[in-house]
Amino acid sequence: QVQLVESGGGSVQAGASLRLSCAASGGTFSWYALGWFRQAPGKSREFVAAIRSSGGTTYNAHSVQGRFTVSRDNVNNTVYLQMNSLKPEDTATYYCNMGAAWGQGTQVTVSS
Repeated sequence: QVQLVESGGGSVQAGASLRLSCAASGGTFSWYALGWFRQAPGKSREFVAAIRSSGGTTYNAHSVQGRFTVSRDNVNNTVYLQMNSLKPEDTATYYCNMGAAWGQGTQVTVSS
C-alpha cells in the first residue's frame, strides 16, 4: 500500500522559510494529484496546497497564496512545500495526501 513520510518541519521565527518534503512509496506516484493539509491544535484539518499529476497546475489556499509553493518530483516520488514568510498562524502539523493515503505529519512552529 501507499506510504507517505513527511520531513522538514521545525521551529522558526516569523519571516523565516522552511521546505517540507513528502516521500511516497508503494503506489504509482505520477498518476496522483498530491495535496498538503495542516491542522492546528483545536482546529479542523485544512487544505493548504495541491498539485496535479503532471505538475503543470497548482492550487493554494488563500491564506498561503504568494508565500507557499507546492512542487513535485515524479522521478524521486517526492512532493515539496516551500514555505516563505512564515507567520505564527502557520503553526500546525502539516500532512501530505495521495489518494486515500496520509502521512504521519510534520510539525511546524512559527514564533513571533
